[in-house]
Amino acid sequence: MAEHADADIWDSIDRLHAWLDANRAHAGQEGLLLRMLKLSEEVGEVAEAVIGAMGQNPRKGASHTWDDVRSELCDVMITAMVALRTLSPDAREVFATHLAGVQERSLGPGPTP
Repeated sequence: MAEHADADIWDSIDRLHAWLDANRAHAGQEGLLLRMLKLSEEVGEVAEAVIGAMGQNPRKGASHTWDDVRSELCDVMITAMVALRTLSPDAREVFATHLAGVQERSLGPGPTP
């Protein structure tokens, strides 16, 4: 099932992007800025979940679990992918090219076919 899900990720992102565009309250540059800022909101929710999972806030105690952290990280990934799709209709290719560059810088050249 995971392989099938991987193949459909960008199709899902395209559908989410279209749905968000059809239901947006703000268009143009303002809408673009708000879509990018949504990523900061989601990252803040990861931080909140980590603090809650570690019981760092004495007023709230252990308010979150590591499953909550994982869920929030997934939200960050989805939000970033939708933001990239907003800026680039060819987001799938932009991401693949960027990932290949990061891999090569970090891991060295891959095996040759």
